[in-house]
Amino acid sequence: MKRKLFFICIGCYFLMSNSIVYAAKKNAKATPASQKANVVENFSGLKRKVAIARFSNETAYAKGAFYDKENDPLGTQTVDILTAKLAASGKFILLEHKDLDLIAAEQSIRSGEVQKIDADYLIIGSLTKYGRKNEGKAGAIKRKVTQTVEAGVSIRLVDVSTAQIIYADEAVGAAETQTSTTMGLGDSVGFDATLSDKAIDAALSQLVENIINNCMDRPWKSYFLSYDSDSVVISGGASQGIKIGNTFDVMKRGKRVKNPQTGMLMELPGTKVGTVTVVMMGGDDKTNEWSIVTVDGAVDSNNLDAYLIQEKK
Repeated sequence: MKRKLFFICIGCYFLMSNSIVYAAKKNAKATPASQKANVVENFSGLKRKVAIARFSNETAYAKGAFYDKENDPLGTQTVDILTAKLAASGKFILLEHKDLDLIAAEQSIRSGEVQKIDADYLIIGSLTKYGRKNEGKAGAIKRKVTQTVEAGVSIRLVDVSTAQIIYADEAVGAAETQTSTTMGLGDSVGFDATLSDKAIDAALSQLVENIINNCMDRPWKSYFLSYDSDSVVISGGASQGIKIGNTFDVMKRGKRVKNPQTGMLMELPGTKVGTVTVVMMGGDDKTNEWSIVTVDGAVDSNNLDAYLIQEKK
């Protein structure tokens, strides 16, 4: 009787040994950079406008006869996770655009043309790797099954005002769960669908900080919307962190030249020609906010596209 009770106790112990283990890696396993909930941080500075153009699925996973690349679940999943992470930083206004419009904009950028996109930065990405596997290990009285999902993500960050790729990188993330059975008792082994989220999250966690730093290390920008005797109006308002009394530099844009090495057009550094000071703000929402400013300096009102409004250095 005692021997029977001993084996029952051992069985109960092993049944309680199920565990979930996360792993993030960049060509090797490591702990994910972010395993906590996306809590929006307080940020009092000037926010950048960012649009995610697309996240294509370049893997062969789930691409059957009826595959629709415009409604790819893994691509959508990746965009949702990246959007949540960027929003949690509190440093961005994230703009929603139709994929096809932004893909067309991306093609214009590649050809060296500055596309009129209502964003400071454009994120273009791909899911480059996705795989899952089950591995079993059987012992005398216990059997352990490990499910693993691995995802690779590639990112490009484009400065819309110059059409230049300012950051590009890729990372690989993995997530796994272990399920144990003892003497045939225990959890059934079915695919854990949450592992996809965790693997993609682990990969993006390695890239998000660099995306944020590359955006925030560059001066905040705005543009002249109108310039006449009644008022001078620039883009942006309260949701971007603009306050009445803020003063910004007016920069005359530099000459655009073709880089002989890459074949792409690039913009040379601009020249400061004056300043503007915010006196009034308005607009219905973050996509159409504006600010009325006073101007100190020489600006050609007939050639407003030649200027940028820029955060003072």
